[in-house]
Amino acid sequence: MPRLRSSPRRLSGSGGGDASKQMLVLILVAAAMLWLFPLATAQPLCRIHTVRTGKTLHVGQQTRGDLLYFSSMKTLLIKHPCKKRTALYLGRQLFFTRNNFESSLLPFSIPTSMQVGTPEVTSAHFAGSVLLLVVNKRVYVYEYEDDSWRASIGVRHPVSHITGENCCYDKHPFCADISDSIFAYLRGAEISQTTIYISETWGYKFHKYVHERQTAQVGALGGIFHLHSLSQVGLLTSNQGKAKFVYSDHPLNQSFGLPFDYNGTLDILIVPGQKGFLIFWFEKSLLASRNAGQLVNPVQVQEGSHTVYSSVFETNITIHSLAANENELAVLTRESNLYYGSLGILTNFMIKFAHQNVWSQDAALMFSNLGMLEILTPIPDSVFPAFDFQKCLVNIQAVLMDPQLQVDVCKVELLQGEFENKMYVIDMNSKLELTALMIPRPGTSPIPLAVVSNPHSVGLQAIIYEDGYTYGGNTKHKLNISLRQQHHSGRADPNFTSSIKRPTMSTITLDIANKEISCVDLKPLTALISIGCDLKKKIVIQNKISACYKGILDPVALQDNYTYVIEKEAYDPQFQGQMANKDLLVSYRYEELGCPLLVFYDTPWKPVVELWREEKFQEVMEAEYVLLELNGLFTYTYSLTAGTALCRAQPQNWTSIMWNASEERPFAWDRENYVSCHDPNNNAPLKWPEVPYQILGGRTANKVIFNQRNGIYIFFISVVDPYYSYCHLETTFSVYVYGAFPLPFSHSAIITTLLVVATLLSVWLAYMVPKLLHMEQGHRFRGFWVGLCRRCRQSCACFR
Repeated sequence: MPRLRSSPRRLSGSGGGDASKQMLVLILVAAAMLWLFPLATAQPLCRIHTVRTGKTLHVGQQTRGDLLYFSSMKTLLIKHPCKKRTALYLGRQLFFTRNNFESSLLPFSIPTSMQVGTPEVTSAHFAGSVLLLVVNKRVYVYEYEDDSWRASIGVRHPVSHITGENCCYDKHPFCADISDSIFAYLRGAEISQTTIYISETWGYKFHKYVHERQTAQVGALGGIFHLHSLSQVGLLTSNQGKAKFVYSDHPLNQSFGLPFDYNGTLDILIVPGQKGFLIFWFEKSLLASRNAGQLVNPVQVQEGSHTVYSSVFETNITIHSLAANENELAVLTRESNLYYGSLGILTNFMIKFAHQNVWSQDAALMFSNLGMLEILTPIPDSVFPAFDFQKCLVNIQAVLMDPQLQVDVCKVELLQGEFENKMYVIDMNSKLELTALMIPRPGTSPIPLAVVSNPHSVGLQAIIYEDGYTYGGNTKHKLNISLRQQHHSGRADPNFTSSIKRPTMSTITLDIANKEISCVDLKPLTALISIGCDLKKKIVIQNKISACYKGILDPVALQDNYTYVIEKEAYDPQFQGQMANKDLLVSYRYEELGCPLLVFYDTPWKPVVELWREEKFQEVMEAEYVLLELNGLFTYTYSLTAGTALCRAQPQNWTSIMWNASEERPFAWDRENYVSCHDPNNNAPLKWPEVPYQILGGRTANKVIFNQRNGIYIFFISVVDPYYSYCHLETTFSVYVYGAFPLPFSHSAIITTLLVVATLLSVWLAYMVPKLLHMEQGHRFRGFWVGLCRRCRQSCACFR
């Protein structure tokens, strides 16, 4: 400061002018550096704090059992996708938390009673409310709600990895099935020889899984996955530095995913949300797929809007830890660099943040929220056995504002829709209408894009209709998204959607094409779509005229434990059309069946089937269906035969269906096993064109014809048309057939009647003749017969 006060006097002299100017410049430069240095140090990459809680209360607490450790030199942090505060850290020690590491923790251990041997963990996965771990080549289940362990059963060969997904949308059964399915396998084994296991019980019990294309593959097994976004099982094969996916179902089972470089042994991360994002990585490689392995591409590295490296391999970095959520990706390297990227619809790339000393051997990454990344490091304590946790919190949005990163401003201010993170159902012949709102930044023209994750298997088509309007000085865009199956639009290739009969799933994602990486808070809008059964649908048999309405049956009597008899000549308990040995007494179930529908026996008949949804009438169903009388009555037939129904092949019937039925579902004739006799792909020859055609509805005018018999029929109805609904639409209903006159006597009935009459007459004569012989009429009757006998003897003597 004194030098600054004396400087004007020095500047007044001519000899010291240049030196004084130079001194002033140095002072200004130094002042500027001092001014900038606090700003540089005031904005570190992340804010560090240490979690240290409750140790003084647990001085005597010790680890129980065998301490688990992760076999890799990398560190992983696995978060439960549905329970955001539940996670597992895998490193030189393992730590399990249910509060997002907000307390000091003892290293994770497995009870000694499990007898795992070497407690080396090679894989872990959250399945519903349990944690699965592969320890020393075997699968174990940790029930963290009860703090208990058990060994999985059914795995008879060594395994190294387990894979699965979790569905977090709601309690829909289809969503629950996603979380139930787990694969266990030995990675790196010869793919044609290894044994793969599958579980549908959260990993408690496994059984052998056979992929139909497994034995034909050459190379090593890289993994097997339920790719729910494609409704496929994907088998990853690697051979001579290349890898590809083999799929399980049509149409993808006709080909392979495109080959990609398989350098090293790749870990595969399934990004949460069932959108089809897969991340493949090891120390020197990072690849991504946006369509469940059909196309796998390297993740590029950019500076600003320019690509500086086409792959991570070119950067010569060593990946140490990786984290991803539904929309973001982060990478920590051993060179203490942090990379960040967004998982977009069209492109995947990362940018490098400013270099800071954030790496350590035990550091791991996790996203605590959208745009909030944590670098977590366990810290041992010299006094207590529990570890503390150092957290370095990175605010991604704040870091991206650094001008040196040359990040473009996000073109969209708002993107929102009510369908976000919800689950919908699209049944056959149904469509779904969704809406969203987009507000662009003034002067920009962002392009919204709706992407369906599973177009090949379901033929699901998404069309966006955009309506723009101005409100409050801002231009707003209402986005209307219409989804339906192309199969029902009349514009689909049959080979493209031939698997439409199989229920599948998909996701619809609305995002901005080529979105800037600065759009951290502008996450894509995603909804899960079950292309399958709408559980709110049911079928109802129209019953406008009932037997109670006409007074033939009394509803009060029907409710009072009503019973009726089916004669043995009219039914067969084996449903083969043969007479039974005895009559059948049937109890009528009024609560289920109500009053029977009234049908005249001499009129060909078929039920009017109505489709209802949520107690609202939808339509009269015209699809194909079948009927079966549940008590075995066979006193009815059909108006058409296989020949008159113009069948190309031999049609199915109840006899053939029951022959192959299981005990659990003896009447399992439905959309899954129905084969139309009009299908050109049905190769069953038409050997018996005269047999009754038992399918009603659809393209034919087939009807039921009742025999001349009055009585109650209890029918089971099942919709077999595979293109009407994914549901098993079934119900039971009752019919009362009336108007039939008594049948005429048959020859056997006549003979029986004559025998009865003759027997009765003989008994009467045996009683009456002796009685009459003692009366006057009896004497005359006897005299008549005596005289008759004399005349007969005399006549006979004349011929001697």
